[in-house]
Amino acid sequence: MNLSERLNEDMKQAMKSKDKFTLSTIRMVRSTIKYLEIDLKRTLDDSEVLDILGREIKQRKDSLQEFESAGRDELAASTKAEIEIILKYLPEQLSEDEIKEIVQQTIQEIGASSKSEMGKVMSALMPKVKGRADGKLVNQAVLQFLQ
Repeated sequence: MNLSERLNEDMKQAMKSKDKFTLSTIRMVRSTIKYLEIDLKRTLDDSEVLDILGREIKQRKDSLQEFESAGRDELAASTKAEIEIILKYLPEQLSEDEIKEIVQQTIQEIGASSKSEMGKVMSALMPKVKGRADGKLVNQAVLQFLQ
């Protein structure tokens, strides 16, 4: 079962169990997917759906920081819950140590030694960690090793 089918099934399940919060969160994600499918005039594959899920989580994390800094605890709590729901559809996230290990291997493969080669490293690295690591963490790890 691909990710779109899984989202559909989970949406139906949320309807049956009358879980309104999960239902609305899945509907928001499905809406974003559907808009892109209409724009592209084709159905999306799992990697494209993973990209969308990653963007949705990133947006919510940015909102979460704003809500917490503004003292909006009720909005922060609902945003955290949305993130948890969306995370169920992403592959298991890599730990910081695993990210650092992959970064080191990639830097050695490319032979990068300075910050000016960061673009090369990132372009080789991102497909390896796609959907399994936050881009900010990967970027920080690359910066750490290229100093």
